[in-house]
Amino acid sequence: MSQPAGLVRVGPKAPQFDATADAARRKIWRLARRIALPAAILIAWEAVTAAQWVSSASLPSPLAVAAAWWEWIFGPRQALAWYSGTWVLYLLMSLERVAAGFAIAAAAGVSLGVLIGWYAVVEDLFDGTINFLRAVPMTAWVPFAVFLFGIHESAAIFLIAFGSFFPIVVNVAAGARQTPRILIRAARMLGTPPRKLLLRVVLPAALPSIFTGLRVGLGLAWVLVIVAEMLAVQGGLGYALWSAYQFSRLDLILAAIVSVGGLGLASDRLISLLARRILRWQTGSMGQ
Repeated sequence: MSQPAGLVRVGPKAPQFDATADAARRKIWRLARRIALPAAILIAWEAVTAAQWVSSASLPSPLAVAAAWWEWIFGPRQALAWYSGTWVLYLLMSLERVAAGFAIAAAAGVSLGVLIGWYAVVEDLFDGTINFLRAVPMTAWVPFAVFLFGIHESAAIFLIAFGSFFPIVVNVAAGARQTPRILIRAARMLGTPPRKLLLRVVLPAALPSIFTGLRVGLGLAWVLVIVAEMLAVQGGLGYALWSAYQFSRLDLILAAIVSVGGLGLASDRLISLLARRILRWQTGSMGQ
């Protein structure tokens, strides 16, 4: 008499496969939600221009903007044609200015913010002056920067660094002030000397606020580089945007706006990715 066939044992791979597939579906659905609004705006824009509800002089179609953008990127370089083949050059100019100004703002803002949040003496010395200066609109500093530095790279870097500094230092100081006392007591009980609490306890506890300040400051840096390139320096995406306005090239104005927005989004995603890797210990909840 033949032996009964053995039952096939289902291992843990099946639930693991279901979990992987479910995670992939969630990622795809989340990506679809993220691109839904930009896609809807683009479709509505094309529909409005195709139906000629708005004249092309007031609002060029997406295809017209794409064609002008293509020429701006890949067109032949000419002596006086700033709108042909100069996009990469202008992008690198703006990127270099933002990187330099933001690096200065981040180093100064994080260092001073931690000291303000931890030491009452430093807060008394700097907090009032910082809040006074950050209430002044950054556009008010443009004439001062041009007068001090002239039409030069240093004027743009000064404006970017000066404007980006304030959201960074304010967020970092708030994060340092909110260091849980239980962490400080635990560190003292484990033998951490008081002079090392700042680096070993306060700075790590303030990291979420530090990254929040860096994200806000970087977004403001992209705003300020456009202002600076319009008024204080030559070259860059802001310079191209202002030149397009002077020549009534709305298609290139929109191309410059999209370029700056894309760069701002990409740089923000880089900081967010870095924050997720460093703050893996931080847990939270989010609705579906």
